[in-house]
Amino acid sequence: MAQKKAMEVVKGLDLERYMGRWYEIAYFPSLFQPKNGEDTRATYKLNPDGTVHVLNETWNGGKRAFIQGSAYKADPKTDEAKFKVKFYVPPFLPIFPVTGDYWVLYIDPDYQHAVIGQPSRSYLWILSRTAHIEEETYKQLIEKAVEQGYDVSKLHKTPQSETPPDTDTAPDDTKGVWWFKSLFGK
Repeated sequence: MAQKKAMEVVKGLDLERYMGRWYEIAYFPSLFQPKNGEDTRATYKLNPDGTVHVLNETWNGGKRAFIQGSAYKADPKTDEAKFKVKFYVPPFLPIFPVTGDYWVLYIDPDYQHAVIGQPSRSYLWILSRTAHIEEETYKQLIEKAVEQGYDVSKLHKTPQSETPPDTDTAPDDTKGVWWFKSLFGK
């Protein structure tokens, strides 16, 4: 088992460069993420107030599930890439905010690959700007997670299509198919 040490996060993250689409390459399964999702991705857009609009999408059986939220620096006085992400669950009843930690543990110099985690090490995501990455790159990203004290045996690879769906061309039945429904049934 990996030795627990103080987690180190990226310092001086260029938030503008970080914006855009990221594909989920691998993740730790959790209660908050739909099961059997394919082509899972996140799209980040910088808001004028400095917060980040978050759109998480996944497909299951050709149906799109999504949830939107916002992210903000956990401590604006530091240069550490520690963020809080807030979603409302269920999304159609924005009464119950669910806030979680989103720590950028690693990003390559070209902003093409990232390792995301949080302090309890219960959640982990390997992200890429492309839907597929070389095995050697994947192994290097896994090693970054191990260095942070993660038990990578819990990691699951996310199925990604050869041609990922384009949100603009998603089936019409995507309206109202929420992440929430993916979690708790059809």
